[in-house]
Amino acid sequence: MAQGYRFSLLLFLLAWFRADAEAAQAAPAPAGPTEHIVLGVSTAPLYGPWKFQVGDSPVDPINDALLWSEPDFDDSKWETVDLTPRDASLDPVYGVSGMVPGWTDRGHAGHWGYAWYRIRVQVEAPPGEKLAIEGPPGVDDGYQVFQNGNLLGSFGGFSSSRPVVYNTQPMRFDLPQPANAGATTRVLAFRVWMEPSTLANYPDVGGLRTAPLLGEAGAVAANHRLRWLDAFRAVADLLISAAVFGLFALVAFSLTIFDRSDRVYVWLGAAFLLMAMFDAVVVLLDITRYMGIATGDPLRFVALRPLIYAAWVMVLWSWFRLHRPAWLPRAVAVVTLFYALSTALNRNLLVFTVVPYSVSAAFGNVHLATKLLFLPLMLICIAQGIRQEGVEAWSVLPAVVLWGVAQFGGDLSILHIHLTWYPLGVQVTPRDIANLMLAFVIAGLLLRRLLVTVRRQRLMELDVKQAQEVQRVILPEPIATLPGLSIESEYRPAREVGGDFFQILPHPSNGSMLIVAGDVAGKGLQAGMLVALLVGAIRTSAQFDPDPLAVLNVLNQRLWGRSHAFATCLALRIATDGEATLANAGHLPPYLNGQPMEIEGSLPLGMIEDAECSVMHFRFVIGDRLLLMSDGIAEATDVNGELFGFERIHDLLRESGSAAALASAAQNFGQQDDISVIAITRTAA
Repeated sequence: MAQGYRFSLLLFLLAWFRADAEAAQAAPAPAGPTEHIVLGVSTAPLYGPWKFQVGDSPVDPINDALLWSEPDFDDSKWETVDLTPRDASLDPVYGVSGMVPGWTDRGHAGHWGYAWYRIRVQVEAPPGEKLAIEGPPGVDDGYQVFQNGNLLGSFGGFSSSRPVVYNTQPMRFDLPQPANAGATTRVLAFRVWMEPSTLANYPDVGGLRTAPLLGEAGAVAANHRLRWLDAFRAVADLLISAAVFGLFALVAFSLTIFDRSDRVYVWLGAAFLLMAMFDAVVVLLDITRYMGIATGDPLRFVALRPLIYAAWVMVLWSWFRLHRPAWLPRAVAVVTLFYALSTALNRNLLVFTVVPYSVSAAFGNVHLATKLLFLPLMLICIAQGIRQEGVEAWSVLPAVVLWGVAQFGGDLSILHIHLTWYPLGVQVTPRDIANLMLAFVIAGLLLRRLLVTVRRQRLMELDVKQAQEVQRVILPEPIATLPGLSIESEYRPAREVGGDFFQILPHPSNGSMLIVAGDVAGKGLQAGMLVALLVGAIRTSAQFDPDPLAVLNVLNQRLWGRSHAFATCLALRIATDGEATLANAGHLPPYLNGQPMEIEGSLPLGMIEDAECSVMHFRFVIGDRLLLMSDGIAEATDVNGELFGFERIHDLLRESGSAAALASAAQNFGQQDDISVIAITRTAA
């Protein structure tokens, strides 16, 4: 009973809605403005039939016109071409859909240069309606457009013998209004030029690969804007990768600040910079006309790509700090050169007027084989790294695999395997994914390596601090008062560890004083280690023979035969009665009462095995003041490159003569080397 009730209600509602609709149709329409809609504002693809002929048109000797562009030219014997695309066809290089095979797939394999397309179109348009034509989205490579023999425009520069062409970009051309209204027949002609290097792109290149669009000017303009949007989306992945690689190049180069000795940061920065430049050049070729194919292709394939491969091999070489096999860097240079040459020949770049295509095509296998040679070079580096560092080296393998996918994935086009995706209209390839993953894997490896470097530098800093402590222990106190002598010393190292040294050793039995001062060649930790060696030798030799000449001979024997181990040194022995003996080996002469002492010159220690030192004797009386100093004072240099010099030393000695004042003056002037000053004054016992 309830179900019958629901069914009756439903029939009533349907009848009511139907009556209401019929009443609405019968009622007159309300008065008001009427919107005028004009249909037919659209575009139509010019699939054909086209007439096609390879070669270039003869020129009319009277008006220099290209005869093949004229409307009355007989093209009945030309080939007939249909530009209707295959289902789901796709350009494997640029990702443009709706592609058709080029002339190399239609019996003209190996042909590059000029070819012509002609079509007769009967256009019926309202009077005053403006028409335009949209250039083909896919074409190899440049073209001129003619209507009834009149040049409408061109994509590329055709003023020279070899046209300047660019990667395909959106183009539109306005069609002149016919003299008579109504249906008119127009002859459209495309004069196409293809670069010889395009033959190596993929198997079916040549000429028009998509159909031009003909239609109302507004509709063509709207389609033109959409095509530019598609063009920008097509290079979005390259813009992102160029920015990422450029950022990582900057990071890699900046890491050299932390460790200048590690060359891997320089090679990584170079590799990332070259990859960023490669992608940036592609973007310039695809959406600008600053660079033509004739310039861009050699730059990309002959210069940048071989250098990219070489840089990545050297990244692995420097990553593991390899020295064996010693021939590998030279092999990388040779393979890089051969790869660049085989690329130029295979793609018919640089020598397109010299080498015929049949010869250049034979270099295809050579080109691929040379490219594959980079892989065994990288594997040798990895094998040596694993042998040298063990399991630690395996962490680099993911980066190598990703690099191989990114660089060799494009070669799958030889096997007609094209992997391309278009999320949100942006072209994405396995190369893009592998490159981005490679960048972040390398970033992780760099971070890990940087942490190891920082830890190693901290250990080195600890070693330097310990060397500083050792040097403080072995150097005498700044001020010492001994029977009959007052000694003041100042030591200002240029770095954390200095190369200047001095020792003040009183004799325990006869009361004499032995003072030895010197300057080791070089600075830093190495110089500090030599200082420790010499100080130990001074103390040992003074116990057996405190004679200044004997001490210098012992020091010379310690340094002789060591690589780059040289030192200037001065030894002074003062007896209790004031008798003094001075032996010098290339050190600055001391100043006695403000005047330099006259002593013969001699070679520094460590230069020859049997060195002859200069020796002099003098009397050191009460009130005399003797000043010993290193060359770091005279060689101090200000910001203008002016030396502190000996005249300033003389002036300071006349004014004060204290060791601290002299050291501070030179340090403030512009210290470049270690500074050490010893002032000795004879006093009453």
